[in-house]
Amino acid sequence: MSTVRVRSSGNVFLDLGYSKEEAAIFQMRADLMARLRAFVKAKKLTQARAAALLGVSQSRVSDLIRGKWEKFSLEMLIMLATRAGMHVSIRTAA
Repeated sequence: MSTVRVRSSGNVFLDLGYSKEEAAIFQMRADLMARLRAFVKAKKLTQARAAALLGVSQSRVSDLIRGKWEKFSLEMLIMLATRAGMHVSIRTAA
Protein backbone atom coordinates (compact mmCIF):
# COMPACT_ATOMS: atom_id res chain seq x y z
CA MET A 1 0.00 0.00 0.00
CA SER A 2 1.44 3.39 -0.96
CA THR A 3 1.08 6.55 1.08
CA VAL A 4 0.09 9.81 -0.55
CA ARG A 5 1.40 12.95 1.07
CA VAL A 6 -0.07 16.34 0.42
CA ARG A 7 1.51 19.60 1.53
CA SER A 8 -0.77 21.53 3.87
CA SER A 9 -1.76 25.10 3.17
CA GLY A 10 -1.48 25.80 6.90
CA ASN A 11 -5.26 25.83 7.31
CA VAL A 12 -6.81 22.38 7.62
CA PHE A 13 -10.24 23.74 6.70
CA LEU A 14 -8.92 25.12 3.42
CA ASP A 15 -7.26 21.75 2.80
CA LEU A 16 -10.63 20.09 3.39
CA GLY A 17 -12.16 22.11 0.56
CA TYR A 18 -13.93 24.95 2.36
CA SER A 19 -13.92 28.35 0.69
CA LYS A 20 -11.23 30.82 1.79
CA GLU A 21 -13.82 32.79 3.76
CA GLU A 22 -15.27 29.77 5.57
CA ALA A 23 -11.82 28.33 6.23
CA ALA A 24 -10.66 31.60 7.79
CA ILE A 25 -13.66 31.71 10.14
CA PHE A 26 -13.32 28.03 11.09
CA GLN A 27 -9.60 28.51 11.76
CA MET A 28 -10.29 31.52 14.00
CA ARG A 29 -12.90 29.55 15.91
CA ALA A 30 -10.54 26.60 16.35
CA ASP A 31 -7.71 28.88 17.53
CA LEU A 32 -9.90 30.69 20.05
CA MET A 33 -11.28 27.43 21.41
CA ALA A 34 -7.76 26.05 21.84
CA ARG A 35 -6.67 29.20 23.67
CA LEU A 36 -9.70 29.10 25.94
CA ARG A 37 -9.12 25.44 26.76
CA ALA A 38 -5.47 26.23 27.52
CA PHE A 39 -6.58 29.12 29.76
CA VAL A 40 -8.90 26.87 31.78
CA LYS A 41 -6.17 24.23 32.11
CA ALA A 42 -3.42 26.72 33.01
CA LYS A 43 -5.57 28.32 35.71
CA LYS A 44 -6.57 24.83 36.95
CA LEU A 45 -10.22 25.88 36.91
CA THR A 46 -13.01 23.42 37.45
CA GLN A 47 -15.75 23.60 34.86
CA ALA A 48 -18.00 25.24 37.44
CA ARG A 49 -15.40 27.94 38.26
CA ALA A 50 -14.67 28.50 34.57
CA ALA A 51 -18.40 28.85 33.91
CA ALA A 52 -18.74 31.48 36.64
CA LEU A 53 -15.74 33.40 35.31
CA LEU A 54 -16.92 33.25 31.70
CA GLY A 55 -20.57 33.93 32.49
CA VAL A 56 -21.90 30.75 30.91
CA SER A 57 -23.33 27.46 32.14
CA GLN A 58 -21.12 24.57 33.15
CA SER A 59 -22.47 22.58 30.20
CA ARG A 60 -21.19 25.29 27.83
CA VAL A 61 -17.74 24.99 29.40
CA SER A 62 -17.98 21.22 28.97
CA ASP A 63 -18.77 21.74 25.26
CA LEU A 64 -15.76 24.06 25.01
CA ILE A 65 -13.40 21.65 26.75
CA ARG A 66 -14.63 18.76 24.61
CA GLY A 67 -13.98 20.76 21.43
CA LYS A 68 -17.56 20.95 20.21
CA TRP A 69 -16.73 23.85 17.91
CA GLU A 70 -20.02 23.64 16.03
CA LYS A 71 -21.79 24.89 19.16
CA PHE A 72 -19.86 28.19 19.27
CA SER A 73 -20.02 31.12 16.92
CA LEU A 74 -16.95 33.24 16.36
CA GLU A 75 -18.70 36.08 18.16
CA MET A 76 -19.38 33.93 21.23
CA LEU A 77 -15.78 32.76 21.37
CA ILE A 78 -14.55 36.35 21.15
CA MET A 79 -16.88 37.24 24.02
CA LEU A 80 -15.60 34.34 26.14
CA ALA A 81 -11.96 35.18 25.40
CA THR A 82 -12.56 38.79 26.39
CA ARG A 83 -14.22 37.69 29.63
CA ALA A 84 -11.14 35.54 30.29
CA GLY A 85 -9.01 38.69 30.02
CA MET A 86 -7.60 37.92 26.59
CA HIS A 87 -7.09 40.57 23.95
CA VAL A 88 -8.55 39.40 20.65
CA SER A 89 -7.37 40.96 17.41
CA ILE A 90 -7.11 40.06 13.77
CA ARG A 91 -3.84 40.39 11.95
CA THR A 92 -3.94 40.74 8.21
CA ALA A 93 -1.28 39.58 5.84
CA ALA A 94 0.06 42.10 3.39
